[in-house]
Amino acid sequence: MFCSQCGTSNSDSAQYCVKCGQPMTNFAHAVPPPTPSQPAVNAQSPASETSGKAIAALVCGFFSWISPVAIAAIILGHISRSEIRKSAGRLKGSGMALTGLVFGYIGVSIIPILIIAAIAIPNLLRSRIAANEASAVGAIRTINTAQITYASMFPRVGYACDLTSLGGKEGAPQIPQAAGLIDATLSAGQKSGYRFALQCKADNYYVVARPVQPGSSGKHIFCSDGTAVIRYSTGTSAGNCFQDGTPLQ
Repeated sequence: MFCSQCGTSNSDSAQYCVKCGQPMTNFAHAVPPPTPSQPAVNAQSPASETSGKAIAALVCGFFSWISPVAIAAIILGHISRSEIRKSAGRLKGSGMALTGLVFGYIGVSIIPILIIAAIAIPNLLRSRIAANEASAVGAIRTINTAQITYASMFPRVGYACDLTSLGGKEGAPQIPQAAGLIDATLSAGQKSGYRFALQCKADNYYVVARPVQPGSSGKHIFCSDGTAVIRYSTGTSAGNCFQDGTPLQ
């Protein structure tokens, strides 16, 4: 039984409380005092939040074509994914961090390609210009030779005054309007990035080759006449080419 005064447990045959001495006669069936209830513990886990670094990695990933931003996306992506794994569910955003990582690595992989392109494209452009200009000089030489042949074939006509007269279908009869002395591409007036023009005046002819896209398909103007001397000029005027152009060696 329990003492009603102090709550001490005593044997059933005890007459007095072993602790406080209170008579136990009238308290044989006393019950222990209620214990104070403990406050309930809130077991709900705190709400998870999105990692700021994961968001930053995703944003940087969208601009990963800029090399420093691509590197930032990779660094932030790895850091945020590590923090998310260690947060035990407190942080989220692993998918955003992974997306930023993917875009970041793609951006970094493009950097060598851009560097190679920056070096190769100007070299390719210079090579194409050199090839076009060499082709233009060769075409003018062909026209000069064709004019000499044309004048000997048609002495009453003299030099041809247009490229069409020097051209013509292969195997067709050679007439002043189509002598068949140059190929169809050149007789059409454009070849390898250059446009060609032919005129004649006072028993002489003048042929000029201009780049279709100055600075891109060619840098120089080429010209020649009945002397068969080929000149070149960096200007845009054919007159300057004939008057002040530098003769080719």
